[in-house]
Amino acid sequence: MPGLEVADIFRRHGEAWRQAHDGHLGRVERRVMSAIELCRTAALGGHVEGCRACGTVRVAYNSCRNRHCPKCQGAAARDWLEARAGDLLPVPYFHVVFTLPAEIAAIAFQNKKVVYGILFRTAADTLRIISADPKHLGAGIGLIAVLHSWGQTLSYHPHLHCIVPGGGPSPDGSRWIACRPGFFLPVRVLSRLFRRLFLQALRAAFEAGQLQFFGEIAELAEPKAFARLLTTARNRDWVVYAKPPFGGPEQVLAYLSRYTHRVAIANSRLIGMEDGKVTFRWRDYRHGRRPRRMTLDAGEFIRRFLLHTLPDGVHRIRHYGFLANGHRVTRLAACRTLLAARTQEMTVRPEPAMKATPVPRPCPCCGRQMVTLAVWYHGQAPPRRPFWNDSS
Repeated sequence: MPGLEVADIFRRHGEAWRQAHDGHLGRVERRVMSAIELCRTAALGGHVEGCRACGTVRVAYNSCRNRHCPKCQGAAARDWLEARAGDLLPVPYFHVVFTLPAEIAAIAFQNKKVVYGILFRTAADTLRIISADPKHLGAGIGLIAVLHSWGQTLSYHPHLHCIVPGGGPSPDGSRWIACRPGFFLPVRVLSRLFRRLFLQALRAAFEAGQLQFFGEIAELAEPKAFARLLTTARNRDWVVYAKPPFGGPEQVLAYLSRYTHRVAIANSRLIGMEDGKVTFRWRDYRHGRRPRRMTLDAGEFIRRFLLHTLPDGVHRIRHYGFLANGHRVTRLAACRTLLAARTQEMTVRPEPAMKATPVPRPCPCCGRQMVTLAVWYHGQAPPRRPFWNDSS
């Protein structure tokens, strides 16, 4: 029997929740709910395919392709990883996490587009500035930054995961400078610079009238109240930490496959839905990653899930330095030259000639290729069952 899905919770309780919060529900949240509810149902269209060898017939419904849908991220992650695998260099990779304190997170929630942009920019600038300092590394680096906004219990917890190669070209581009074994950059230095750059950018956004405040933080619209908040934030430590380095490019790919296209909660973590309540698994990282269970009212589960929707135009994955999209190919080629590495040594996957060509849409019974028998589109009625006897 198929397991419980977020879509099942939305279909069962979503309409009542929308009605109860009609005046406070935004366009993005409504679109996300609708997409997840309709994903892989007849409403979005689909096709029927059959196997001419054994006669097996199956119906495949279209995906919603919404980036918040738990069912649609697998294929997107595979495509993204396929494109990124060739970008990996034969060097150690490091994982650095930048986290916003609670008082700043409250502002971020009400100003996602502006504050997420500041978070990406200042975290990347922090890594690049400290890396370029000869006292620390003295090299130009590249990085991939991935935004997450959730904790294990679906609370709002905006933070940035940065994957960084352990080194980079020297300022004059004549040699590759590698970081010390097992150590990238001092996190205390990173934390202080990140805090300073972020608060400077946040103040500039406030002075430019780019921030909005309402509800519990409405008073921050007053310049004096906002200044007091900045002072409080400046006087506390900001959490920046570096995880142990990856063992090699294969581990980087494995990590990215789990993190780049993750949504707030995977369907696999859902346990049950009963009497208007949803139970799911979570890990208590404060107590040794201890597995626990949490039960929430269905409405509260929906509310927490929707905390993590992204505004239109906000990209969750961004590239900087020699991994930036505009000149990635040229700069990676220069890095490989400096590393004196052959192309085949940097390839994580076997060459295509070494791989057997997979059968597209294989039959689940005999493995032969299935053919499309009928197609229907969004808004159309599915074809009637006798279509699969058609010999065309």
